[in-house]
Amino acid sequence: MSEAHTQLIKRIYDRFNARDIDGVLTELADDVAWANGMDGGHVHGREAVRDYWTRQWAVISPHVEPVAIQTKDDGVITVEVIQSVFDLEGRPLTEQTHGLKDKTVLHIFRVEGGKITRFDIKDTQ
Repeated sequence: MSEAHTQLIKRIYDRFNARDIDGVLTELADDVAWANGMDGGHVHGREAVRDYWTRQWAVISPHVEPVAIQTKDDGVITVEVIQSVFDLEGRPLTEQTHGLKDKTVLHIFRVEGGKITRFDIKDTQ
């Protein structure tokens, strides 16, 4: 993987975990397709990603820790992450009613022109 892609991936995780929405949005293409981990499907466009995260962060406090980054032959970047989900006071969640929970997942990024154009989530099981 290029050093530029490695730095891009590290930046978006650092900014996401810091709740720096604008910092992440600058790395996304205008028409990005972004996986909706809470409800399924995708949201489309930067403002839809902003709305999704604003809604998500109003009810939970997720943290994602990348543990392995790889570029596949087709140029897709895959990142194995440990996903932890807490309530707004920082306590682990119980009796979750949404699709987010503590687990290891695979994040899949497609990048064109230095911007993320698509993001998908895949269970590692």
